[in-house]
Amino acid sequence: MKNINLVESFSEFKEFKNIDRVTMMRILEDVMKHILEKKYGSSENIDIIVNIDKGDLEIWRNREIVEDGEVEDENKQIPYSEAIKIEPDFEIGEDVSEEVKMKDFGRREIASIRQNLISKILEHEKDSIYNNYREKIGNIITGEVYQIRGREFLILDDDDIELILPKSEQIPSDYYRKGDTIRAIVLAVEVRNNNPLIILSRTSPVFLEKLFETEISEIYDGLITIKKIVRAPGERAKVAVESYDDRIDPVGACVGMKGNRIHGIVRELKNENIDVINYTTNIPLYITRALNPAKVLSINIDEENKRANVYLKTDQVPLAIGKGGFNIKLAGELTGYEIDVYRDTEIDTEDVDIQEFSDEINQEILDKLKSIGCNTAKSVIDLDIEELIRRSGLEEEIIKKVVKIFKSEFEE
Repeated sequence: MKNINLVESFSEFKEFKNIDRVTMMRILEDVMKHILEKKYGSSENIDIIVNIDKGDLEIWRNREIVEDGEVEDENKQIPYSEAIKIEPDFEIGEDVSEEVKMKDFGRREIASIRQNLISKILEHEKDSIYNNYREKIGNIITGEVYQIRGREFLILDDDDIELILPKSEQIPSDYYRKGDTIRAIVLAVEVRNNNPLIILSRTSPVFLEKLFETEISEIYDGLITIKKIVRAPGERAKVAVESYDDRIDPVGACVGMKGNRIHGIVRELKNENIDVINYTTNIPLYITRALNPAKVLSINIDEENKRANVYLKTDQVPLAIGKGGFNIKLAGELTGYEIDVYRDTEIDTEDVDIQEFSDEINQEILDKLKSIGCNTAKSVIDLDIEELIRRSGLEEEIIKKVVKIFKSEFEE
């Protein structure tokens, strides 16, 4: 064998699919350099020439010709009598380059080369997988289920890298068989027993966010922003969206005509109920929207303790709470307020819906009051003038006039 072609001669290397030939040869060069240092004591006078196209390398040892008997360093010097056997025209003081061939290595050295090379390649592969997937955290990955271990799914990506979807990161209704295709986000990348461990998730809010980005072009293009997502995986999710372009209805763009744009996401999440709402800094209105589909009568906000008392008609309370309590729980997580709901029996039954005053009060003013959670006359009267001005943005004169009209209703 003229050149050292370990890449082709060691069958173990064929198992490594995630390493290119250039990297393989660089690692081979490093391994050979280490072996040569052990064999000759130094590699300073040795040239390693890598032939990437052929997958081999040549090793040349350079030594100076000295008088017979004057060799002080056999690695760097060669006696004249041996040099002229290589080339009769050599003279003392010249350099001799000899090719190191496979036959110059013993069986133990060959075994050491093989072992070191495999070890280095494995180490490179692990580092490469770890670094590659560290950059993919939060991205959607598609893979194939190749093994089910208890409730854990072991998945292979397109490069046959093993990924894991633990039970804790699965939607409760997830059901897959071996060979099925699965989508999830990369949740974390860890190192266990010196091996990279890539953990996937289908329950993370980030998974839902990435699905929205994939399915809804306005979000991908940045025309619509997702402000916050909360989920009870497999049951319900609430997504607050916002658009800085008044011409774009963020909720309509996300849901689509007859829900056609969100259907694919719902199917992917095993029919998880997804509420898409317009984000607002108006807390009463935000809470009202978050409690959808329940219709809110009025809201009292405790800013200091981050609590909200929400009043509804009796038939709306179950809708506000939702199946398993998920609706009110997620509304609280979305808005950041602890929400308590009360039936309308706890409100003065003589209260009047403010819409009944539309013949006396401009509709824009009524809409402003509704937007801050004041749907009844007494819910307006119960607030201070200053508080009404601050929340609604209406002028003091208008607020005083409205309050006067509402109070006269009860005085009568």
